[in-house]
Amino acid sequence: MQEIVVKDASHLLTMDDDRRELQNVDIRINQGVITEIGPDLQSTGQVIGAQGCVVTPGLVNTHHHLYQTLTRAVPGGQDALLFGWLQTLYPIWARFGPEEMRVSASVGLAELALSGCSLSSDHLYLFPNGARLDDTIEAAQEIGLRFHPTRGAMSIGESDGGLPPDVLVEHERAILEDCIRVIDRFHDPKEGAMCRVGVAPCSPFSVSRDLMRDAALLARDKGVMLHTHLAENDEDIAYSEANFGCRPGQYAEELGWTGGDVWHAHCVKLDVQEIDLFSRTRTGVAHCPCSNCRLGSGIAPVRQMRDAGVPVGLGVDGSASNDTGNIVLEARQAMLLQRVAQGADAMSAREALEIATRGGADVLNRSDCGRLAPGKRADIAIWDVSGVESAGSWDPAALLLAGPCKVRDLLVEGRQVVKDGHVVTIDLPSRIAEQNRLARRLAEG
Repeated sequence: MQEIVVKDASHLLTMDDDRRELQNVDIRINQGVITEIGPDLQSTGQVIGAQGCVVTPGLVNTHHHLYQTLTRAVPGGQDALLFGWLQTLYPIWARFGPEEMRVSASVGLAELALSGCSLSSDHLYLFPNGARLDDTIEAAQEIGLRFHPTRGAMSIGESDGGLPPDVLVEHERAILEDCIRVIDRFHDPKEGAMCRVGVAPCSPFSVSRDLMRDAALLARDKGVMLHTHLAENDEDIAYSEANFGCRPGQYAEELGWTGGDVWHAHCVKLDVQEIDLFSRTRTGVAHCPCSNCRLGSGIAPVRQMRDAGVPVGLGVDGSASNDTGNIVLEARQAMLLQRVAQGADAMSAREALEIATRGGADVLNRSDCGRLAPGKRADIAIWDVSGVESAGSWDPAALLLAGPCKVRDLLVEGRQVVKDGHVVTIDLPSRIAEQNRLARRLAEG
């Protein structure tokens, strides 16, 4: 791979261990790794100019449902709470197949890339009509993003007291067997891995206690991470107390769902004891502020989590509940929500950006990502701050206050995925046309 030098970055936010902010510096990249940061670096390889730009680590998305990019702004679900929203969309999702999964993942990942995201997780928990996790992994390989897909599942349908329709649930033995298959085929535990696989039963209200426990045992046997939804809204808490006789945090602890190899999505309703539990066990949280606003779930206690030492990253969540997939806007929303709830000094723009980069990487156990320093992976976002969004800004490095919200260039493992504001790894206009054709077919069905 040709050496690359990112040249003359006006502002470099490293998110390294010292949180250094540098000006007018260069970054040297060899074989997908940052090898040197400093002024006046010479190179006979490729040079990417970064004058007038803020350079950050690539952003990290810790929770998504990529298949949902085909069901944005669906009538009937636009103004519903979580459970009603799900019940509106389940019958539509039941008509998906491999093509829908692949195309929706491709479009969703391209959208993330344009917002500066270099590493994304995905939580796929339904597999209708022959769809497989493989479909989304192939889309990520084509786009060129670093990917952490999770093999989700639902096993308790309506006839057994669960929320999803029976047509979308699977037998638990088949779920565990497919988890083993995708881990053995795709999971790469090495530093610099482009794909790692997790195990992710959908939620406490769609899988059995046995599956939650067995999934944790399987994941630890295979050395992979665990992920699920937890404590998302008041309905979620009420379901846990009515069906399990305890709060979600206690339920998770009883079944082995705490620890540094676990991260939970949302956690809007964690109480003080649950925050302490997550802090002591180093259990991670994927904070999804826009989705939590869209579904009226509430404001997650991110300030209290961070102060307690809980690992926190950001997630755009599914595009049927957001309804966009822009991770830098998610970081801005996280900052604003903590401020509106707890005061203007509750979260700075730099702290929110740290959560979106280093914080998310740490939640996913990727200390090789999310920071710019020699020896770390060359996942680099270059933001042009010479445009109207930043005009008049006294502090361009306060990126979340003045913009922009679209990246100029994005490198992942030293390879260019976005150049001059355009995805260069796929024909995105053609893929969007394909996406819209599939969405119309679903709407007419």
